[in-house]
Amino acid sequence: MSAVEIFVPGRLCLFGEHSDWAAAYRASDPSIAPGYCLVAGTDQGLYARAEGAIDTFEIVSDLPDGRRAGPLGLPARPRDLDAAAHRGDFFSYAAGVAAEVSVRHPVKGLRLFVRGDLPMGRGLASSAALCVLVARAFNQVYGLGFGALEEMELAYAGERRSGSECGRMDQICAFGQRPMFVQFDGPKLELEPLEPGETLFLLIVDLCQAKDTRRILKDLNACFPRTPGPLAAAVREALGPRNAEILSRARAIVGTGDARALGELMLEAQALFDSSVAPACPELQAPRLHAILAHAALRELAFGGKGVGSQGDGCVQLVARGPEERRLLAARLESELGVRCLPVTLRPSAQE
Repeated sequence: MSAVEIFVPGRLCLFGEHSDWAAAYRASDPSIAPGYCLVAGTDQGLYARAEGAIDTFEIVSDLPDGRRAGPLGLPARPRDLDAAAHRGDFFSYAAGVAAEVSVRHPVKGLRLFVRGDLPMGRGLASSAALCVLVARAFNQVYGLGFGALEEMELAYAGERRSGSECGRMDQICAFGQRPMFVQFDGPKLELEPLEPGETLFLLIVDLCQAKDTRRILKDLNACFPRTPGPLAAAVREALGPRNAEILSRARAIVGTGDARALGELMLEAQALFDSSVAPACPELQAPRLHAILAHAALRELAFGGKGVGSQGDGCVQLVARGPEERRLLAARLESELGVRCLPVTLRPSAQE
């Protein structure tokens, strides 16, 4: 078995955060609304060299900050991989995917050397990208013949095996960098590739703060499926019917490539999230995120923005007025606030 080279981007949720797992409750309670989101792959991601191994699962990762995680070496047996998945350490999700693959398919071991420029724990689906990377590595090394949807499903099942309460949105990074409009209905999902009408110049701002995504997911899940009280009802309304209305508009805006309208809709979506969802979890107060959105440079150089991923003080996304404005905005925010900025560009396919 020869070595293969793999790339998986991160996932930027433009709109619809948390609607994926919320809509999963429809499987047992049809009163919960379907979920909708609009996502795109990031310019940043994870790269890996993968090769087969006889009887071990081995992984080592060089992190964006220069540190190294691992190496981890495990017997390539389902019970050992499953035990590692439940330890809650750095490679627990990767072990969960390896366990899932080994239970379902006739594979042996795997050796993975990972590197990348995708920030971790910033709402850009670094964990999901790693899970997809592991699933894709098994697929390509052992010639399993999976498409992106099957890789996505294995990655999702592996992350859930580790105890994560993630939804199905993050693993859409398996489809690459093209924008995707996604509908969630219980365990089902429908994917629709979108074609931006014009090039859109986004800027991701890494707020360089810690956030507890597990706490966010736990607190918001506690509002479902029929938790009494106005706070829980507001969360369900925001992630259900109100989200559907915003996503219908977002889908049309991306199709026209109207950057101004996109930025303004992000501000509207953020206001809804702040009023109806954030009160359910202290992690979502996000003072750093709101300081960025109120910064004077945005009035000159951007049309608007909102939180990323699970929200909280991980990252904020901004719609720049153009490529030069994006460069100037990044320089100002980095020099004045000590943040790290990453470009994401959504292009019509003819320009790719």
